[in-house]
Amino acid sequence: MSSKIQPVKGTREFYPEEMALRNFIYEKVRAASQSFGYQEYDGPFIEAIDLYAAKSGEELVKKQSFTFQDRGGDFVTLRPELTPSLARMIAAKQGELTFPARWWSFGPFWRYEQPQKGRSREFFQWNLDMLGVNSPEADAELIAVGAAFLRSVGLTSDLAAIYVNNRRLMDSEFDALGISAEKRMDVSNLVDRRSKMESAKWDSYALELGLDQTQLDGLKSILDNFDLWKKSDELVRLFSALEALGVSDYVKFDPNIMRGLLYYTGTVFEAFDTSGSLKRAIFGGGRYDNLLADVGGQSLSGVGFAMGDVVIGILLKEKGLLPEFVPSPAPVLVTVFDESLLRESYALAAELRHSGLNVLCFPEPAKLQKQFKFADKMKARVVLTMGPDEFSNNEVAIKNMMNGEQIKVKREAVLQSILGMLNSV
Repeated sequence: MSSKIQPVKGTREFYPEEMALRNFIYEKVRAASQSFGYQEYDGPFIEAIDLYAAKSGEELVKKQSFTFQDRGGDFVTLRPELTPSLARMIAAKQGELTFPARWWSFGPFWRYEQPQKGRSREFFQWNLDMLGVNSPEADAELIAVGAAFLRSVGLTSDLAAIYVNNRRLMDSEFDALGISAEKRMDVSNLVDRRSKMESAKWDSYALELGLDQTQLDGLKSILDNFDLWKKSDELVRLFSALEALGVSDYVKFDPNIMRGLLYYTGTVFEAFDTSGSLKRAIFGGGRYDNLLADVGGQSLSGVGFAMGDVVIGILLKEKGLLPEFVPSPAPVLVTVFDESLLRESYALAAELRHSGLNVLCFPEPAKLQKQFKFADKMKARVVLTMGPDEFSNNEVAIKNMMNGEQIKVKREAVLQSILGMLNSV
């Protein structure tokens, strides 16, 4: 017996229940984005590898991308992120677009990483950007969209928080400590590892990177100062705007948040669940400058964030925040009593669909007990039966699966009766 072909490592299969979760996340993402006036867009799923070489870094291009040579000999990749495509698309029509541009997208991405909890090689990602404006208030709006999403899925400010920092603020603090520009990348990575290492080992690692004891002590003082934001005019304005937007309960300043030294230039932020059950961020982003420089456009500032569907999906499951899974989108099932009435059952189902209802019809004659059992598994709320007696009297038997009551009504009154049952809950 031949062995079964397994799915490619790190890819995902969306059975109906998993697909319902994906759609739930998409619907909430869409609602949050549109409530702030953002327009939906998307880019190609396959891109030239050169598009990522300049902005995304060597590790993403050489180690994390699904790269291959097409039949024309060009090296292409399944897209690992969307920002470079966004940059090219904006640059191509920069003179035609109206700024600030508010764009969002939700689609599939691929990264060749080690699959583990919260990370897969294939994932869906929400991308949200505001382009053509450079202000703390714009940064606050992006954070507010993220907070609106968290609230909409039931992750209250007791369950999730958005931690904010600012690259310019940190650079000024690094300058004061005499940390050279050449060491900034190493120091940023050092800060990022702080919560993942024992204190003594982290100190030793800092000294190995070339910091002296005075600089190390100063760095630790900075990272423990949660009032440091008051020294930044940008962050003072940001928190004021967040309060006006009604989401300040979600947002906290944290000098330990360090994102993309070569990419972000101002405010940076990451959202986490406060229980700490998952160490990975729910979403993250920040302000960037010169978005279009590497793809031939004119300099343009922007702010954006991205959220993968894997981490948020796990959190919603763990916290019991997903709606009940309903196997079928049709609340009504029409049974087929026997072969002679199959066409009549099909016609009844068609009438109801034409009236706007989603209707299942059993595809063949079968014992009614079997059909009612199927209806129960599909969580149908109303089941219709038209046997010989009902047909001869121009009637239909309607069973309310929610309370077990059954009535007979004239054929022309079926729709009204069903709507009454469906609207009674």
